Amino acid sequence: MIGISKLYYGGDEANDDLRYHRHKSADGQRPVNPNPKPIVVWNCTQRCNLKCAHCYACSADVEYTGEMTDDQARTMIDDLAAFKAPVLLFSGGEPLMRPGVMDLAVYAKKAGLRTVFSTNGTLITGDVARQMAAAGVSYAGISLDGTQDVNDKFRGVAGAFEQALGGIRACLTEGVKVGLRLTMNARNVAEIGPVFDLIEREGIPRVCFYHLVSTGRGRGMGDDTLTHAQTRAAIDLITDRTADMLRRGKKVQVLTVDNHADGPYMYLRMKREGHPLTDQAYELLMQNGGNSTGSGIACVSWNGDVMPDQFWRQHVLGNVKTRKFSEIWAAGGHEFLTKLRDRRQYLHCRCQHCRWVDVCNGNFRARAEAHGDMWGEDPACYLTDEEIA
Repeated sequence: MIGISKLYYGGDEANDDLRYHRHKSADGQRPVNPNPKPIVVWNCTQRCNLKCAHCYACSADVEYTGEMTDDQARTMIDDLAAFKAPVLLFSGGEPLMRPGVMDLAVYAKKAGLRTVFSTNGTLITGDVARQMAAAGVSYAGISLDGTQDVNDKFRGVAGAFEQALGGIRACLTEGVKVGLRLTMNARNVAEIGPVFDLIEREGIPRVCFYHLVSTGRGRGMGDDTLTHAQTRAAIDLITDRTADMLRRGKKVQVLTVDNHADGPYMYLRMKREGHPLTDQAYELLMQNGGNSTGSGIACVSWNGDVMPDQFWRQHVLGNVKTRKFSEIWAAGGHEFLTKLRDRRQYLHCRCQHCRWVDVCNGNFRARAEAHGDMWGEDPACYLTDEEIA
């Protein structure tokens, strides 16, 4: 994640402790995470009531088999707590379609885990929001991919926009911290401005703009991938609207996700502008360390499979039904994980000579593999040859 509001305007923000905690290695050359315990995304069910065009899980509203039982989930939660994983993120499918999911959230919170929900928001009524508040849920990220017509077409179900907006309002009413999530693509890039209008009008305190990752059903969205020029224009607009809101005293946390080229791009823009926080922005980007697939992020699937992140479902490292997550994730426990954690020696193409590799860490390897070469260039990197030289 790249904190646009943090870099451009400074100040303390939620989850700074997770995002900026690295230091330089002994040789002073590379960022190192002193506490490499991952945020764990748990796809607690594959079932979902929507039909999103970009769904990495290819979810549908059907009864799936082989999902983890509640007992197996509690065993995993106990292990994650003992392992000191900082966050357990309930995802799906749609996590609220799993029966008893709030009981598991309560169990995780009591075990000492910070609990977060990634949800489409359509099932969050006032009662559900009150349950979230009572369970101590730290944050609910609710997906909206534009205003009503655009969102509903993208999500595949009429009325999804109004239901999700109702979920956001319910969270705000019940004191559950909530944010909006939008995956940028050619179908909705024109919605960035209206979405900023929406978050200001509704008083939504956080928004994350995701870059499209072509896995799952997202593979069928190749023609909707933003060009590099469109991506640069989108990041500029996000930055401009963020700065405008903050200058007017509107408190908002704005981030971009799944493309660490955004960090160098922001830094270079701030440097051209003579921005007073340019040097601080560079230090924060170095502390962030770029993509952390396989170290700072992990995924447990609905059937217990462990993967380096939620987009890389074909790379199964083990299964929590038969082996503890903490053992699967241990250093040296899996050759693929070892490579991911020291990926610089395997990167080639432009990454090999890029001056920003310590800032982005080679960007998104799942997206590179989806385009034919796991260790090649991430095709979403929009920095020019001059900018990386």
